[in-house]
Amino acid sequence: MNAHSKEAPKPLRLVFVVAREDNPRLFDELMRFPVGVRRVNRLRVLAYDGLLSQHGVFHALPARSIDGPPAGAEAGAAAVTNGVFAPGIAE
Repeated sequence: MNAHSKEAPKPLRLVFVVAREDNPRLFDELMRFPVGVRRVNRLRVLAYDGLLSQHGVFHALPARSIDGPPAGAEAGAAAVTNGVFAPGIAE
């Protein structure tokens, strides 16, 4: 083993531009948060959950109605996590 394999990886820093024309849903979601830590944290959650979904850790559920979760929705952690991205409840 060489010295590089024992070093902890350095944090990854990204600087990029998100235009509404390129990805309207992502743009609108991130614009809900003020510039700074909250927006970065939201992007981090979206990216991580997207990665989990891509690898089959959980899958998207059908959109739920205001009355509650869809019929036959799976119970467990995946259903709870997927609920985070469900449409908001009308007040």
